[in-house]
Amino acid sequence: MKLVLIVEDEFGNAEVLRLLFEAEGYRVANASNGKVALELLKGERPALILSDFMMPIMNGGELGNVVRSTPALSDIPFVFMSGTSEEVVRRSFRGYDGFLTKPFDFLAMLLLVERLIAGGRPPRPSSEDVDKSMRQLLKGIHLPPST
Repeated sequence: MKLVLIVEDEFGNAEVLRLLFEAEGYRVANASNGKVALELLKGERPALILSDFMMPIMNGGELGNVVRSTPALSDIPFVFMSGTSEEVVRRSFRGYDGFLTKPFDFLAMLLLVERLIAGGRPPRPSSEDVDKSMRQLLKGIHLPPST
C-alpha cells in the first residue's frame, strides 16, 4: 500500500482526508504543519505529499521549498489544497505538481493523486525546450505595420 503524507492543521479536514484515502487503499501519515511533516519525512518516504498552504510554524510553501531542495525528497509529487489563491501560493513555492482549491471535489482529488502516484512528477521542460517553443510561437505572430 502506498503512503500519502497529509499536511493539514485543521483536525477535521485531516481526519476526513485520512478516512477517504484509507478507504481507497492508501496508508496515511498526518502532520499538523510543515515542521512536523519534515520530521515524518525522516522516516518512511511517502508516494505523495498533500499539503495545506496556510499553517502555523511552517507553512506549505516553506515545506515545499525544503522538500524540493532535499535530493532524497525532491521527486516526491507535491499537491496543494488551499482556500488561498493559487497566485499567492505560487509566489511562495513554484515546485508543486497539483493545486486544489478548497472546498474541492474529492473525486477530482483522488484522480489527481492516483495519476501522480502512478506516473510520478510530470517532467519539467528544459530552458532549451521553452526557448524553442517560444521561437516557434513567435514565428506565427504577425504585427501590423507601424504608422
